[in-house]
Amino acid sequence: MQLSSATGTHEPRLGEFGFAGDDHVVPFEVGALDIRGRAVQLGGLLDSILSRHDYPEPVARLLGEAIVVTVLLGTSLKFEGKFIFQTRSEGPVDMLVVDFATPRAVRAYARFDPERVADAIARNEASPEALLGRGVLALTIDQGEYTQRYQGIVELDGASLEEAARRYFRQSEQIPTDVRLAVAKQLRPGGEQHWRAGGLLVQFLPEAPERLRMPDLPGGDGADEADHAFTDNAWLEVQALMATVEAGELTDPTVGTERLLFRLFHEHGARVFEGVQVVDECTCSRDRIADVLRGFTAEEITESTEDGKIEVACEFCSTSYVFDPAEFAPKS
Repeated sequence: MQLSSATGTHEPRLGEFGFAGDDHVVPFEVGALDIRGRAVQLGGLLDSILSRHDYPEPVARLLGEAIVVTVLLGTSLKFEGKFIFQTRSEGPVDMLVVDFATPRAVRAYARFDPERVADAIARNEASPEALLGRGVLALTIDQGEYTQRYQGIVELDGASLEEAARRYFRQSEQIPTDVRLAVAKQLRPGGEQHWRAGGLLVQFLPEAPERLRMPDLPGGDGADEADHAFTDNAWLEVQALMATVEAGELTDPTVGTERLLFRLFHEHGARVFEGVQVVDECTCSRDRIADVLRGFTAEEITESTEDGKIEVACEFCSTSYVFDPAEFAPKS
């Protein structure tokens, strides 16, 4: 396995790895299999976000998966802007939002019906697919002012977030893609529990254009999708290797991202690049919220006032901002 960085390529000795550690997305490529990918283990970042909101455990696991998908995709962007992951569905968890601001800031929250979630847990029907239900997943790329947003939409019909991510690439980018996600709680000495997650995304990107043909795309030659499979031998081998990845390997800090990649691809010469750090960082501020309030009518300001003050809590980071309504009184 080669380790690459801005300072050059290092060929490590047996047993030697340069570990990126938690909260670093690690890009890699396997030239012999024509794949590129990204891998990550999330520790402190994920635990901070999920613990702050005190979600029911199944809701926290679902949001954790969404965060992993978002950082895997968001850190691939090469411009200043945002990547936004958002679900809208009819299940007990009717909305997930993960906002990634390049190059590294992550914030996230889940909206859910406490009674429906409790009922789903009691009936042992609180899988991620059941909590989401039917709806849509929107993946949005926003390069900022004076640019047009790009948005890809994938139907949620009882499929997992892993499958929804695969569908996104198959439909929007027509790139053979496989994804593995896992979220877990780690028990530390003293009995404390901390959230962890891991993810692995691989894409088949051969130089020969004809090898990228996706015959299972809807609206192809009219044949049944089930009769079509992407049969490039290299990609079939990648899928077989990905199928061996266990959830525990993705989240176990003693395995680590680079060691997992070595386990999977060492026979083919995996090349690992310098990790990209991601952090729990909200973009809310007192000034931004004040700007929103300045756009309120006098009636809306009155309706927002309680006990002589306006209090606004950020849904992402739970920070509370308190304002004097007089700040927004119409000027005579």
